[in-house]
Amino acid sequence: MEMVGRIESKWKFSPIPNIEESNFNKILERFYGLGVKGLTKENIQNSLDGRLAISTTPVIVKINIGTINNNDIPGIDDVIDRIKCLEGRNSYTKETISHMLKKVDQEEVRYISFEDINTRGLTGAKNGQSHSKKDTWGIYAYNKGVHFEESDQSIETTRGGSHGVGKIASNAASDLHLMYFANCDEQGDQHLGGTAQLIEHMFNQQCYRSTGYFADLKVENDTSKFYPYENKFHSVFEKKTRGLKIIIPYLRKEFDNEDEIIKTVCDSFFISILDGRLEVHVNDHVINTDTIESYLNNSHYYIQEVSDMKKVFTPLYVKTYKNEQPRDIAVSNGDKDFHFKLYFKYDETISKGRVAIVRTIGMKIEDFSVKSNATKPYNAVLIGGLEEDGYLKSLENESHTKISSEDIKDPKLKSQANRFIRNLSNEIAAIIDEEMKKNNPTDGVMDTKDLLYIMESEFKQDLSNAYGAVKINKGNLVVKATDGTSNKKPKKKGTKKGTVEPKNTGIKRTRRNNPTGTTDELQESNTETYSVSPNLVERLIVKNTEFIQFNFKDISEMKNTTSCNLSFNIIDGMGEEYKNEFKLKENYATVIDNSKGSTCEIDNESIKNVSIKDGIAKLKLDLKPNYNRALKFIYYVEV
Repeated sequence: MEMVGRIESKWKFSPIPNIEESNFNKILERFYGLGVKGLTKENIQNSLDGRLAISTTPVIVKINIGTINNNDIPGIDDVIDRIKCLEGRNSYTKETISHMLKKVDQEEVRYISFEDINTRGLTGAKNGQSHSKKDTWGIYAYNKGVHFEESDQSIETTRGGSHGVGKIASNAASDLHLMYFANCDEQGDQHLGGTAQLIEHMFNQQCYRSTGYFADLKVENDTSKFYPYENKFHSVFEKKTRGLKIIIPYLRKEFDNEDEIIKTVCDSFFISILDGRLEVHVNDHVINTDTIESYLNNSHYYIQEVSDMKKVFTPLYVKTYKNEQPRDIAVSNGDKDFHFKLYFKYDETISKGRVAIVRTIGMKIEDFSVKSNATKPYNAVLIGGLEEDGYLKSLENESHTKISSEDIKDPKLKSQANRFIRNLSNEIAAIIDEEMKKNNPTDGVMDTKDLLYIMESEFKQDLSNAYGAVKINKGNLVVKATDGTSNKKPKKKGTKKGTVEPKNTGIKRTRRNNPTGTTDELQESNTETYSVSPNLVERLIVKNTEFIQFNFKDISEMKNTTSCNLSFNIIDGMGEEYKNEFKLKENYATVIDNSKGSTCEIDNESIKNVSIKDGIAKLKLDLKPNYNRALKFIYYVEV
């Protein structure tokens, strides 16, 4: 292999006859989109994969963010020379190259490093570009889309990596797509390598591949071969104890975020930290089994009110994992049963139910949403054994953030994966229903003869003010409803033919479609559908009965209307609507029209023919045991 360029160049790019590919590696963009969370998770997972098999001490990962002088970055001028030769042939590559060129003249640059301790490091560095499976340096340093496979299958199964694309996550974090890796092996030999991910380019009238390697080139038996450099570089690039150290100079500004790194460590690796298998240092912060809860209980990092936890559930997971006895559940993919431990906690203050799916390595894959149970009050942690771990690994996406069948090509395996995910939902849903019935027992028949009078006279005092959002146009816009006390003047809006001004009405006409996504009858040509302001709705739950009253007295659109159909969707405290989560027949045993004293029909997620008397519609709904009393709704009326 002939290399053309500076004789002293420490970076090597392989020559090619001509340029055929003018795009940056697509994986760069995917990992860039995952941000510092993806970078942190990928590198810590790699460190856990490299743990010493017989060691009982935790893997230690030291993450440092700092500043380094440009001149102390090995071979940086050679990479910059290449970047200045890049030629973009589409808008994306032109934009990326322009961004790179704006960064190359910095005298001091930010960097991040990930150093692991109590790990094996890479082997066979002195053998260079070896094809032996025992030489992990050659696989890591000079191959793309490949990861080293353990000879011990049980160890290989528990490893986090499987797609062979994780190394490029570090390149994506650099403005110049540049990363280095320092290694100290079992014999104490220290070497430094690196990769640069550019595009195919012409340099000194020769075309080159997109990937460059920080490596020496030697010719042996008429064959060119890469070898690493002995590590005699700046202290930022040093690695003097056994293990691996990743160094990423020209750190992107979006990745320079200590708080996000700390939260990612806790969110993704809380199990391995609690179990004493991992300890992470982030600059001066130490996160281990003794300190992790101090971060979880710190409002600087995590919301502390359980009812306000909408997207991040780590504090709940940790309490559940530590305090709850695990349940055994079996999940089939149609061909085989997989057995898991489920740590489950029912808590009515929880607004969103999620399950942390965790690999045995101690890494969380995703916050799994159980179908039709996204707003049920629970949280759980799911962990399997080696066999289960191997199957979950086959379902992971390349960024280790979700189990799905999307990347599976074999139709049979894809079908089995879909069945497994569906059955996992069903198994956990059954436990949720069981717990809800246990925590909401039926008290028998209730005497309600005086209840309507009490309800109507004291509604205003008992009504919660927590309704905060209404849906007003085909699922595309959420607006906050007011209670009339705001001093803000509403913005003036232009009118369109066939629309109703929302001002001072309390209702808003929607397009002739189904606001819930399920009620076909809301599409009938002779009807109109309106979303209802929360100010027109009064709602009260007494034991196992819910009372809802709609006041349409001052609504011009409802004048002379004697009946309507009603439907509603769940909405959370952030204004997010859940179209298909709430099923009327699963939550209500009967619906009584209080004005007529008759039972209302439920059809296609709509309550039919509710009478309106003197502008008022009243419903009495008998609750089923699994009903979640903390839910809030958006109401729709069809007339």
